[in-house]
Amino acid sequence: MAENNLQRSVTTATARKLANTTKTAPQMGSITPRLLLKLLPWTQVESGTYRVNRTKVELKKADRINVEYLDGVPSFSAESLRGIPVFSHIDEDIVRRIAKRFISEEVELGNYLIREGKDPQKFFIVVSGQAEVISKGVHGEELRVALLSEGEYFGEADLLTDNLSSVTVRAVTNSIFFTLQSSELEPIIKDVHDFREQFQNAVDEHLRLKATVNIHGERHIDLVSGHEEDNIIPETYIDYEEQPREYSLNTLQTVVRVHTRVSDLYNNPFNQLEQQLRLSIESIKERQEWELINNKKFGLLASVDPGYRISTRYGAPTPDDLDELLSLVWKEPAFFIAHPRAIAAFERECTWRGVPPVTTDLFGTRVILWRGVPLIPSDKVEIQGQYLTNRGVGTTNIILVRVGEKSQGVVGLHQAGIPGEIAPSLSARLMGLDKFGVASYLLTKYFSLASLTDDAIAVLENVEVGSYHDYLQRNKK
Repeated sequence: MAENNLQRSVTTATARKLANTTKTAPQMGSITPRLLLKLLPWTQVESGTYRVNRTKVELKKADRINVEYLDGVPSFSAESLRGIPVFSHIDEDIVRRIAKRFISEEVELGNYLIREGKDPQKFFIVVSGQAEVISKGVHGEELRVALLSEGEYFGEADLLTDNLSSVTVRAVTNSIFFTLQSSELEPIIKDVHDFREQFQNAVDEHLRLKATVNIHGERHIDLVSGHEEDNIIPETYIDYEEQPREYSLNTLQTVVRVHTRVSDLYNNPFNQLEQQLRLSIESIKERQEWELINNKKFGLLASVDPGYRISTRYGAPTPDDLDELLSLVWKEPAFFIAHPRAIAAFERECTWRGVPPVTTDLFGTRVILWRGVPLIPSDKVEIQGQYLTNRGVGTTNIILVRVGEKSQGVVGLHQAGIPGEIAPSLSARLMGLDKFGVASYLLTKYFSLASLTDDAIAVLENVEVGSYHDYLQRNKK
């Protein structure tokens, strides 16, 4: 027994002391394909500022009502109410009084706020949840006119009419609404003798402007069509925005520190400074993609016009939802961008319906296509409300964009040719040595993003990533 325990040769542990080890360059788990950076067309900005000139918008689109919570109680400001076109020309004091007349209503899933032909007109604001606006089609079937989510509203123009509602409004989730009946305005009508006239004038003005502009709020161009010789040719001109939006280049910076003793003595087989700079640059590019999506000033999500925000119908992203997005950005859509788990949720819905999407290769990454438009994965599109395991339920967004200046889409902004440049719009500068022999290198990345027109971006909100189907139960049926 003891004889079997005798060492018969050099052990592998001892032999490794004389052997060379094959090494890899440092690996970093946070590195992703960063397809957004590769697919965006980048525009050179010589002056550090990019101005987007647009035609003048005669009829401003309404913003969503900003609902705020104080100690769990929702509220909204009278100022946000003035963002609605029919209230924008009414005196501020009156608008404040109107805002105070709203009441809060909780409506359970499937219950009605308004029934077509039965209930009077009601102005309501969605605080939380979702509501669908339904009308009868020409063939008698129920058609969904709109799906409203947090901050959206309905019924303001007909608030002072005596007509019965022409639509049905039903809660599709457990929801909370701020509602206002026309009867609640009676005290204001009594106190302000011309209030009804003010309100009607505001509605009429809104309708008049609406008839003179296109769907983007731009004034119609007067044209004449025909071959009659005595046609009078109209005169027209196109006005421009007086205060066009300007984008300044955003900055990402960090300082990389490397001791000269390390770079002198330990540079084989990998150069220590090069690897430190490489990994730092990878981190900068990862953060750059996050900023392009989530930055509050210029990111994709912040640049979406309220009219181009829609909500999922059932939580999970369905083919119908993505088709709805494509109907908004229908002029040369370039790609969707979504979290990988949102893409997986969409694929599950496609599998459930028996319409699996095709795939293609993009920069060496396999991506799926929907209606020929690729779904680009990015973990920078955040998931809200997921569990600590990072695998639980939560909601996210799916973004659809059109890109390029010629297409009046989305463009990335940078300034190539800067001093110390090691990549377009990325510089590395030696800041010097300190008294300990540590060399410092300043890494700087300049970039931004601009959306040239409102219809260049649309977003699908409230995308639930934790929905799964029970195939076994379906087979039993």
